[in-house]
Amino acid sequence: MNVEFSKFGERLCKGSGIEQLMSDLGNALAEGGDDIIMLGGGQPAHIPEVDEIWRKRMEEIMSVPVNGQGSMEAVLGNYDPPCGSPAFLRATAQMLREHFGWEVTEKNIAITSGGQTAFFFLFNALAGRMPGEDGVRKKVLLPIVPEYIGYANQSVGEDFFVGYRPIIERIGDHQFKYRVDFDAIEITDEIAAICVSRPTNPTGNVLTDGEMERLADMAKEHDIPLIIDNAYGAPFPNIFFAEANPLWDEQVILTLSLSKIGLPGTRTGIVVASEEVAAAVSSMSAIIGLANNNIGQALMCPLVESGEILRISNDIVKPYYKQKSLDAQGWVAEYFSADLPYRYHVSEGALFLWLWFEGLPISSQELYVRLKDRGVLVVSGHHFFFGLDEGADWKHADECIRVTYTMPADKVEAGLAIIADEVSSIYAEYS
Repeated sequence: MNVEFSKFGERLCKGSGIEQLMSDLGNALAEGGDDIIMLGGGQPAHIPEVDEIWRKRMEEIMSVPVNGQGSMEAVLGNYDPPCGSPAFLRATAQMLREHFGWEVTEKNIAITSGGQTAFFFLFNALAGRMPGEDGVRKKVLLPIVPEYIGYANQSVGEDFFVGYRPIIERIGDHQFKYRVDFDAIEITDEIAAICVSRPTNPTGNVLTDGEMERLADMAKEHDIPLIIDNAYGAPFPNIFFAEANPLWDEQVILTLSLSKIGLPGTRTGIVVASEEVAAAVSSMSAIIGLANNNIGQALMCPLVESGEILRISNDIVKPYYKQKSLDAQGWVAEYFSADLPYRYHVSEGALFLWLWFEGLPISSQELYVRLKDRGVLVVSGHHFFFGLDEGADWKHADECIRVTYTMPADKVEAGLAIIADEVSSIYAEYS
């Protein structure tokens, strides 16, 4: 049979960077064995204290009488409303009001099947071809690129991202930091929304409170939403190493997730927005999937009601990853020779080190292949540079890789040692 895909199908059915990343991750975790060093995906670590909390919550759900509220039978056998579990929505709204002073109710919150789904909904609802006969196409502005690989192929039509290069600030001999180049940003009538991840995936960059306030002011000035991807941020899982405060008002669309606190298998995304946007997300959930996964909300609901989720984030998850980051930076310093032209982005949050090999003689994709042949899986940095002017060749976009430090310490150390050896060999080979 000769299958002919639509334009929509062409974008979603023919492979992507995020598919390659998740295929590497899933296959490595399921069948890779001890010889595969998985440093490429966003898989959160299995933190023993956190895993024990999930086990306890599962046991509590199992112990509730049959068909009681929160029982196993109700969680597995009943549909929730498309917007999510009413109890979980109320608990989340209450937590945000009490701990952050945000004026939200359950009507400001909608659940999706993971954060990735939330962005597919939001991007395509706000951008693309607009109603009317003039054929106007709206776009999403990315104020700092590189940006999350999972956004890149989400348009149901043509590409609709407008991205801007950052200012690169070199720090010491081997670090650097991206900063928003506000002088370069131009918001025209074609811009439907501004979007940024914070902490930024892939770099671990945390835009400062000042940078976020400027973006929020720009959004208000042009009466468009500022979408903040908060998968790694506050209030949970709060994998912030830099000083930063969460931001929300009715101009902001904030997305949260249960994945990085340790529940990626539940596929639970949370959108905090104006009532109009939250209702729109709920409508899309009903059309595309009827309802969302119940399990994550059921596991988490009493922890949100009590505020325990904040203690877990602040006292267990955040310090755990902070130490993992410090360990990884220490191994980089140990295995990468001082004369190697490498830098890594200052680690301010999330689960990654972003390595930059200035003047790399081969592409980052070729480096990915060479490392894969040696049993180390990373992510080629070129996937994260999208939305930029196609005519503007930027060598930097082919000189970076993303490395996760969530795997067991011996794997991370061994993987970084192999990366250092391979990169050193490449520079020697082309010298």
